[in-house]
This record gives sequence, C-alpha cells and structure tokens, in this order.
Amino acid sequence: MDEHTPVLVEEALAGLGLGADSPTPHNDGLYVDATFGRGGHTARILAALGPTGRVLAIDRDPQAVAAARERFAADPRFVVVHAPFGALQSLVAAHGEGRPLRGILFDLGVSSAQLDQAQRGFSFQADGPLDMRMDPTRGESAAQWLSHASADEIRDVIWQLGEERFASRVARGILEARAVEPITRTAQLAQIVARAVRTREPGKNPATRSFQAIRMHVNDELGEIERGLAAALKLLAPGGRLVVISFHSLEDRLVKNFMRHESQPDPALAKLPMLPAGYAPRLELVGRKQKAGDAELRANPRSRSAILRVAERTEAA
Repeated sequence: MDEHTPVLVEEALAGLGLGADSPTPHNDGLYVDATFGRGGHTARILAALGPTGRVLAIDRDPQAVAAARERFAADPRFVVVHAPFGALQSLVAAHGEGRPLRGILFDLGVSSAQLDQAQRGFSFQADGPLDMRMDPTRGESAAQWLSHASADEIRDVIWQLGEERFASRVARGILEARAVEPITRTAQLAQIVARAVRTREPGKNPATRSFQAIRMHVNDELGEIERGLAAALKLLAPGGRLVVISFHSLEDRLVKNFMRHESQPDPALAKLPMLPAGYAPRLELVGRKQKAGDAELRANPRSRSAILRVAERTEAA
C-alpha cells in the first residue's frame, strides 16, 4: 500500500465533533470522507463511530478506491465509491441509506501517493508520462491538453491557477517546443518551464507553479470544490459539521469565502430585529482556521501549508 501521512487528523476529528473532548458526539450517523486518499482520516472516523455509524468514502482515483476496498473490506460500516466529490448529492442519495449526514470532510489537493508515483505525471521530481489526471480513466491528460491548447489558454491557466508571473513566457515556450516534438513527459515540460521562468523563490523549483496550475485545470479542481461545498450545504443535517483542509491559497480563499457568505445574513436584512423565515444563515463558523503544530511539521513537512476550517449547519432551511 502506498504511504500517505494524513494531516491535521486530531483537528479534523474534533471539527467533525468526534474528538475525545466532543461533548455529545453523533457516533451513529453518516459521515463522508470526500477525499479518501489512503484512508488515514477514515480510519480515525471509523474508530470514533459506534456499531451503527456509517462512513461513505469517495475518491476519483482508482488506486485509492482499490486501497480502500483492501483496507476496510471487513468493516460493514464502510462503503467506498469511485467518483469525483462534486457528485456528492447523488452519491449520498444512492449510498447514504437515508441516514442523517452528521459530518463531511474534504482534504483537498493532490495526495502524497499521487505525487510520489512518477508514472502518474504529477511531479517534476522524476520523469514520467505527462498525465496528471486524478482519474486516469476519464478526461484529457495534461499532455493531450497541451497538444492543442492555444497560447492564450495556456497563459490564462498558468497565471490564474498558478499565479505565475512568467505565464506568457511559459505559454510561448510550450508552443515553440510542441512545434518541434510532442510534449509527453514531465521532464520535458519541466525543462521548458525552467527556460521560461527567469527567477524563482529560494528553494522552489521553477516548474512548481506551472505544474500546479496545469494539474488543477486538468482535474477542474476549483470547480469540484464549488460543487462539493454546495452539495454539502444541502445535505448536512442540522448540527452537522463541514470540515475542509486546503493546501493552496486559491482553495482556501474559495472555502473561506463560501463559509463566510453562508454564515452571514443578507446585508439588506442584517439590521432587522428578526430575520424572515428562510433567510437565516445556513452555516455557523466554528473556531478559527487551524494549522499544523510544531510536532506535526517536524514529522510531516508536507503539512506546512495545510489550513483547516470548520462550519456547522444551522437549523435554517
């Protein structure tokens, strides 16, 4: 089984209301791990649940789904589905057994298992096929997209999703290189980007931002987050918890703005002594954002950029 160290596990359990200090844990409801990965968070959720609790795990990566079936095959409280979490509403309807949804966890971004396998094409650290799809059975690979995308399309993706200030130079370099030969390997792309990026932050590879942007585009990661959050808001039972771990500023900004918007009344109604029925906020923020502590940072350096946010579903319809 691929190694993957989950981040902010204790904080996530507490956010879901399943921590050791939780006053009244709902250990008999349905919990969703929307990004199974290799099951570190799922294992702790199952350990906190009673015999009638259930965990629905979702992952768009077939390798993760296979790992889930191998690891938890003997636990009748567990079911895993191969799908993107943007389809959350239909997945809960099909597999939730009508149970109240007490909590949902999103652990966003790419997993260590994906990054560490050169054949998946996510990383510039080792040469491999330029794929980058979280689900390699669906959609275009990074190589296929780069083979036909215009310079403007490539520039916009790298600028908007990678915040790469040399995005125009990178896009031109890609078009010049593909005119000579197809760009099919991660090492090829990393070399093209390195020639285009004049300076980089100390200790950061020149290809970091461009690889991140292309990966996020190929997998429609921000679109999936928007769909998943919207579905979670509809599905959570009153008192249910929404817990999100993000690793990138664009992800965290989207999550923060969503939670903030849904936890505040309409500004036009904010000064009323009582809000009309149906206009009360549907979420309530729980605590402040959390980051990994020193001990976790020492044990798992990849946790350094993780941010966890929690909100609770209110009684509002």
